[in-house]
Amino acid sequence: MSEIDKIHVPVLLDECIELVTGNFANLERKNPVIVDCTLGLAGHSTAFLSSAASATVIGIDRDGQALELASQRVEEAGFADRFIPVHSAFDSLGEILDNRNIAGVDAVFMDLGLSSLQIDETERGFSYSKDSALDMRMDKRQSKTAQTIVDTYSAEELTRIFREYGEEKFSAAIARAIVSGRENGERISSSAQLVKLADEVIPRSRRPAGNPAKRIFQALRIEVNGELNKLASTLPQAALHLNVGGRIVVESYHSLEDKIVKKFMRKGIQADVPAGIPVIPEEAKPFFSDVTRGALKADSDEISDNPRSASVRLRAVELIREIPESKKAEFAKEAAGEKIRPQKLKKSGKLKKPKKHR
Repeated sequence: MSEIDKIHVPVLLDECIELVTGNFANLERKNPVIVDCTLGLAGHSTAFLSSAASATVIGIDRDGQALELASQRVEEAGFADRFIPVHSAFDSLGEILDNRNIAGVDAVFMDLGLSSLQIDETERGFSYSKDSALDMRMDKRQSKTAQTIVDTYSAEELTRIFREYGEEKFSAAIARAIVSGRENGERISSSAQLVKLADEVIPRSRRPAGNPAKRIFQALRIEVNGELNKLASTLPQAALHLNVGGRIVVESYHSLEDKIVKKFMRKGIQADVPAGIPVIPEEAKPFFSDVTRGALKADSDEISDNPRSASVRLRAVELIREIPESKKAEFAKEAAGEKIRPQKLKKSGKLKKPKKHR
């Protein structure tokens, strides 16, 4: 086992291999193309290349260090000739494919969890269990960090992101404490200080299991990296570039991600007609098949071996016919990327009162 193998343990690997490559034998195309939108350390991608001997993987990651290590791993495995690394955020999916004159792909995979490299490297600031600077950037080329947010956002803005992206009940109190500290010369400048503040503000009788700051760290990470907006604009890009018979496979790790994935997939799984209509027009018939029939979860053995798999939700759909023109137009607008916030989902009735999550 290589050092990279020891660092990174892919979640639900066997299930992902089957979902991504399991139907390639049924495709007319002899050289399928897989896009791994979240390459990380290439644990999943290397397995896909091993399982599908004629497939090519386009691996996308905005973390330059991860991309370099992943490319090294793929080369050592002997698959470099079928691997295309791309240093970019995954919401550039359509542009990446268009620039390479790739009209259609056969699988789009997304593992939305933090890579082990990001979690385990203290200086990245993703982990609340280790003291570090408040960074949390997945792409070190960008200027905004968690420190930027803690230093410059108003109490109202901090409350919003803690409540919406962290589903934290004590969002306002934590935000006020951060701003009050700034005003009194006690600026929060490290992960340990932020954990200490959360511990002091959140009543012990009202906090969930685990570190009291975990929701605050999640909210800051999502805000720094624009994770939900990128996800919401990437899914329709994936659909628009998917060949018939191709699949979209997504692993989510918290409820906000999973709601966006589920809501998008439902648009193609369900007939686009009012309830009770006797005959469904061709244009309105489903164009996605729900391959996983809901979400797959890690079993107790996997959770024991890899605790980070405890919250995973794995969903997959297959494109069973061409996407109707009306849906293509809708997806094109979504791919253009209007900023997504949970309140908009609430108005549509798709997001209920926030639930607790890791």
